[in-house]
Amino acid sequence: MAKRISILGSTGSIGTNALRVIERLGADYEVFALSGHNNVELLAEQVAKYRPKMAVVTNPDKIGNFKELLGESKTEILGGSEGLIKAASQKDVDIVIGAIVGVAGLAAILAAAKAGKVLAIANKEPLVVAGELLTETARENGAQILPVDSEHSAVFQALQAGAVSEINRIILTASGGPFRGASIEEIQNATIEQALAHPTWNMGKKITIDSATMMNKALEVIEAKWLFDVPVDKIEILIHPESIIHSMVEFIDGSVIAQMSEPDMCLPIQYALTYPKRVKGRQKPLRLEQMGSLTFEKPDMDVFGALKIGYQVAKTGGTATAVFNAANEAAIEEFLAGRIKFVNIVELIEHCLEKHTVKTEAKLDDLLLADDWARNEVKGCLNKTG
Repeated sequence: MAKRISILGSTGSIGTNALRVIERLGADYEVFALSGHNNVELLAEQVAKYRPKMAVVTNPDKIGNFKELLGESKTEILGGSEGLIKAASQKDVDIVIGAIVGVAGLAAILAAAKAGKVLAIANKEPLVVAGELLTETARENGAQILPVDSEHSAVFQALQAGAVSEINRIILTASGGPFRGASIEEIQNATIEQALAHPTWNMGKKITIDSATMMNKALEVIEAKWLFDVPVDKIEILIHPESIIHSMVEFIDGSVIAQMSEPDMCLPIQYALTYPKRVKGRQKPLRLEQMGSLTFEKPDMDVFGALKIGYQVAKTGGTATAVFNAANEAAIEEFLAGRIKFVNIVELIEHCLEKHTVKTEAKLDDLLLADDWARNEVKGCLNKTG
């Protein structure tokens, strides 16, 4: 039987790439459910093409528009968080791809874990905000978590060469973003245009700003802690501007296993869907003779303060991770709106963490409350100063 896949966030870059991968994989894979928030035009096109059993529109104001665009269809149309939960936990679903930015899809991912699904996690929030809760739920219900994020997929692939108990270090690579090599003074007044000028990847604005602050790597450290069940002290960041080595694992015997490929998100998506098998895909072959040299350097923790804070938060756990993530998202919104400077993003995150009282062994409600508190705290700070 074909593997049936629900894509939570099918209209984003991960979702659209996942559909391309599924289409290329052929009859052994089929789309069961799709979801979108604002881009109902694209969602309607996807539903008409792939004919899923379910389609979820999470923005209630867009459902009517979506139905008009879709017209006659056998696809069941659902709305809101309840719709996502249903699409993620149905008996007929084999794999759930989590690609919704923010915590909006968190309840659905946890529902999929409770239902024992294979979870292909592309967005950072499930593991950053609720890593302990999600991994515990997955373990108790026989669910499998497979990373789609390129760095964690690289680590996962490298770990096929050895056991977690044999890890000496996990080395997560980073492009360095647009401010690689910059001093604190040089990024004080960085413009929105400069922060969005990523040298390697073409991504959404929020993720691109995360790369500029290196917040993305701080979040990846937290993810790796839960995904691979390793202490934070065994996870390191290394800047690798060519973005050819996507991450590495150093084992206790001194061997270092690296996963290398041309930058293309379709590869980690496909590996998560076909695991443990590898199949021919659309990936462009890597020609090392054309690469020249590959370079590596340590990040400056003083320049990229988000990294330093991220390691502390990863060790603290509990609701601190939810505050860390939410304060960052709220601060980025303010930066992109032109209301704060680039340097204020990390300052606001630090303020929220200093003011927050951490709750350990947090449940979903605790995490969502912490998320909401941090967003309001960022806005409150700006209202006081503005």
